[in-house]
Amino acid sequence: MNPLRPRPLALALLLVSGTAIANGTGLVYVSSEKDHVLTMVDAKTLAVVGTLPTCKRPRHLQFLPGAQVLMVACGDSNRADLIDVAARKTVGAIPLGDDPEAFDLSPDGKTLYVSNEDDGALNIIDVASKQRLKSVAVGQEPEGVKVSPDGKRVYVTSEVANMVHVIDTASGSVLKNIPVGKRPRRFALAADGAELWVTSELGASVSIISTRDLAVTQTITFELKGMRGDDITPVGLTLSRDGKTMFVALGRANHVAFVDVAGRKVVSTVLVGKRAWNVSLNRDGSRLFVINGLSDDMTVIDVREARPIKTVPVGRVPYAAVVDD
Repeated sequence: MNPLRPRPLALALLLVSGTAIANGTGLVYVSSEKDHVLTMVDAKTLAVVGTLPTCKRPRHLQFLPGAQVLMVACGDSNRADLIDVAARKTVGAIPLGDDPEAFDLSPDGKTLYVSNEDDGALNIIDVASKQRLKSVAVGQEPEGVKVSPDGKRVYVTSEVANMVHVIDTASGSVLKNIPVGKRPRRFALAADGAELWVTSELGASVSIISTRDLAVTQTITFELKGMRGDDITPVGLTLSRDGKTMFVALGRANHVAFVDVAGRKVVSTVLVGKRAWNVSLNRDGSRLFVINGLSDDMTVIDVREARPIKTVPVGRVPYAAVVDD
């Protein structure tokens, strides 16, 4: 059987929205850009239990509705692999265009929005047919992609233009270009959806955007004692389960910042591995998984105590993690 031809399970998940969430596998899946695999880590014991081969240079990854098929964007294969996590095998693939990096799905899982750095565009793809519906020109080197909870807007960062582009999903037109800090990278929404937080890698900061006014309302700048501002390069971020804390990976600063959302201030920093790149939480929010791109490992943090509990080797140049516990 052709490994790139979707099997019935994958087809069902691709075509039917509202599928009940499956029981978790109990694993953390980590993409490795140099090894072209996903490393699987037991979410409880934190032991590596194996690897899954995938396309070349896997980066961003996200579950389709139902949490049974994992989509993995691969920069050097120009596609996304669809991996059945129960069977531990690829069951399909979707062409994504040149050099895809980050993506997000519409709330119903039917539409895929992917940033293509070489094209300077956001490509909009129908998941079921695997056909590109539209390409929207944005600033150079787009990366971060975030769909609004109602599916009516998609936000895209442009690393070169230092902007966030707001796109209307119905028309595919750019509603507004919002200037932010230098080299914006990734997004996270506040719990009520009223704020969009955007990291600025070369600005050592996070810009907070009002999703109502589509304007920056505040900027939080990061500082670490004894460290130059140029070495603080925030990229990945995620919100705590209670919505009170934003966890921000500080890149080459080798720390994760715990930011009080209401108070707009850093309340704690935790030392992790080299080039803290992306962060993910487990289901109950008790553990934070930090991907360290230059030390080829993942630091696991006890959130309540704000301390690292283990470092796990996860392959060469790890990029991102999805926790399926």
